[in-house]
Amino acid sequence: MSKLAIDGGTPARSKPLPPNYPGAVVLGQEEADFASKVIMSQSPFRYYSPDPQYAVEQLENRMSADLGVPYTLGVTSATAALVVSLKALGIGYGDKVIVPANTFLATPGAVVCCNAVPVFCDVDESLNLDPKALEQVYDDEVKAIIAVPILGNPVDMDPIMAFARSKDIPVIEDVAQSCGATYKGQPAGSIGTIGAFSFQMNKIITAGEGGAVVTRDVKLFERAVRYHDQGLMRHHTRYGIDSPDDQFAFVGQNYRMSDITGAVMVEQWKKLPSIVAAMRQCHDLIRDAVAEKFPEIQFRHCPDPDAGYIGSNLGIIMPTKEATAQFNKAIGAENIGMHILYAGLPAYRTPAIYNQRTADKDNFPFNYPFRKPVVYSDDLCPRAIDLIPRTTYLPISPVLTEQDVEEIIGGFIKVYAALRDRQLIGQ
Repeated sequence: MSKLAIDGGTPARSKPLPPNYPGAVVLGQEEADFASKVIMSQSPFRYYSPDPQYAVEQLENRMSADLGVPYTLGVTSATAALVVSLKALGIGYGDKVIVPANTFLATPGAVVCCNAVPVFCDVDESLNLDPKALEQVYDDEVKAIIAVPILGNPVDMDPIMAFARSKDIPVIEDVAQSCGATYKGQPAGSIGTIGAFSFQMNKIITAGEGGAVVTRDVKLFERAVRYHDQGLMRHHTRYGIDSPDDQFAFVGQNYRMSDITGAVMVEQWKKLPSIVAAMRQCHDLIRDAVAEKFPEIQFRHCPDPDAGYIGSNLGIIMPTKEATAQFNKAIGAENIGMHILYAGLPAYRTPAIYNQRTADKDNFPFNYPFRKPVVYSDDLCPRAIDLIPRTTYLPISPVLTEQDVEEIIGGFIKVYAALRDRQLIGQ
């Protein structure tokens, strides 16, 4: 067996893997040409300009057609998409919103910025929200659920939607990390009441920043449009909405997507199928080779294993968090970067959330006198506490070559076998 690089041996790869920016690494002439067309027309604003190119509108139309939803709204970020979604649903002060313990800070942060309070639900071995744990955290002050498919892995949506219907509350799908994922043939983001997408730099497709809101509900969509554009409803006839501003207007903010961002995203959206296909092919080759060599390895569970995942990350659950740290250090020395999420901590352990601190007076909205107070403790979600630091991820780039895949497989086998022989990992 080859000597590990961490012990002074030759690394499995001579250089690091491609950067973990799936959409950005395939940015090219197509995006540049359309963005340039918008700029040269001196028309970067989507709603009016000297020579409008309607790039955001094109993006919205394409997304609606491919996702099978009638209404799509381009916004400035995924955080904006979450805020707009929550505001469209009327979530606010005195409300609780269930969020998964394993998610980026933006998910509970958007809830707080809408003047509501996040309630954290534990995860299962998909590292996503566990539908069986919903009843434990629900009370009648909960007004919505946010489901988050982490790193390209779909959420088990059927039981979540059934639970939500039984309580008559909406479901927001935060698919920021999983654009292109599906669940039982339905695109992630199109299953819940409303969906939020991200086009930030390290997402599956990107314009550096940007996001989108999708829904089948015309009334929610009208509220989303108004909130993202200062309470206005421009071009309402495009959606078949006939709502005089003086009757339905309310105060909103500015989360409008620019036409430059829209232009980049039109071309990125076209590339989504090829990006996903490339990632899945490499993901499956690596997973199958590892599983054949080490049948004891536990992969992150997928609720839709035949088609749902997009292959952007291969998740492996190690026996202990110490083993995960040792493995990541050793395989990193082979120029194969693997990582845990969020420093191995649940989202409620983020200091601002854990300590319920905001920029507002009296830490509003955490100061609301709930009948059942919201308290965050270290042991709040035991499965998340256990699984997050034990799960390591291999990012899969859509530009991996056949040689890259072979070297990843070889490096993984080399490191895992050596650490197992030393009884530091595995069985």
